[in-house]
Amino acid sequence: MEMGDAALRVLAVAYRRVDTLPRQVETLESNLVLVGLLGMIDPPRPEAQAALKTCRRAGIRTVMITGDHARTARAIGVELGLLGEQDQVYSGADLDRLSGAEQEAAMRKGNIFARVSPHHKLKIVRSLKQAGQVVAMTGDGINDAPALMEADIGIAMGQTGTDVAKEAAALVLGDDNFATIVAAIREGRGIYDNIRKFIRYLLSCNVGELLTVFLTMLLRLPLPLKPLQILWVNLVTDGLPAMALGVEPADADLMDRRPRPKNEGIFARGLARRILTRGVLIGMTTTLVFANTMWRHDNLQLARTMAFATLVFCQLFHVFDCRSETLGIIEKGLFSNLYLLGAVLLSSCMFLVVLYVPGLRLLFDTVALDHHQWLVVLIASGLPTLLIGIRRLLRR
Repeated sequence: MEMGDAALRVLAVAYRRVDTLPRQVETLESNLVLVGLLGMIDPPRPEAQAALKTCRRAGIRTVMITGDHARTARAIGVELGLLGEQDQVYSGADLDRLSGAEQEAAMRKGNIFARVSPHHKLKIVRSLKQAGQVVAMTGDGINDAPALMEADIGIAMGQTGTDVAKEAAALVLGDDNFATIVAAIREGRGIYDNIRKFIRYLLSCNVGELLTVFLTMLLRLPLPLKPLQILWVNLVTDGLPAMALGVEPADADLMDRRPRPKNEGIFARGLARRILTRGVLIGMTTTLVFANTMWRHDNLQLARTMAFATLVFCQLFHVFDCRSETLGIIEKGLFSNLYLLGAVLLSSCMFLVVLYVPGLRLLFDTVALDHHQWLVVLIASGLPTLLIGIRRLLRR
């Protein structure tokens, strides 16, 4: 008992003296003389405890299912922080003694299961899935194969796992390290976030472009942008920053968030509202600059150039808002994604080339802007970003 409480696996060592081997070898295991007990320990890896803490912060429940004795399992569980001193460790025999409803409750609330058989592992996985949880099961032996196949994600050990376990699993863990699974979860969350950022940026920019054309038609004004200008915006201004968003570093609080529901849509958690809000602001700002220039100067070429510039820089300012759904521009840091800064700088330079290189200026039907006109463009372009930032501060 003391060895088990010290997280040791206990092996009894005994012997028996014989002159000749009996015909039935099984009889050798009777009348043995006990030599003593041998305690062996398989300590958790140093990084396992930190990985488990990260899982708790991320809303991921970790359940240990082991063939060790219940006392050994409890000691390891307490050391890792999986189990409180008063929490119960369920053995396979304990589960068999419980009625149907009690067994289901035990399998759904228990954090450590010891001395369980393959059918117990399968029942535990099924019970958690029926409770609406997404289950990832790790295993290395033949007996783990049914549970690996039943789990949403079966993960076999790459170094110590059997071929049967690897065939039954959806993933093979190359280094047999639980911390690698946690790192993969973090990477997956970051990739999903970047997909949402990419969609948010592109769709809000496209909504702004469509709304600009629609509003000018309602006001019975000429078209604010020529087809070649719209094509330039979509290929250069939209494309380069959007690709840079795909490599945006993950937010610092990424693993402090609860898991998203498995049936959650890509536009959930206010993404559709953000797209429409920013698209409307971009469209209204560009239309206002175009209409104001037409009213003051009655110069269609200048008005289109002003609208072109306003639309481009509205989108370039907007890309910095898309870097995070929870953090502001300053909190996220301007220099944490140098690819994005490079994409914005390159897009800006390519737009300036269209305005100031004579041949391209003729092709795109633009005019060179003076410093007063640039001031109007930059103030108007930065206004939506400023309004969104103020709103975020007020909500906090």
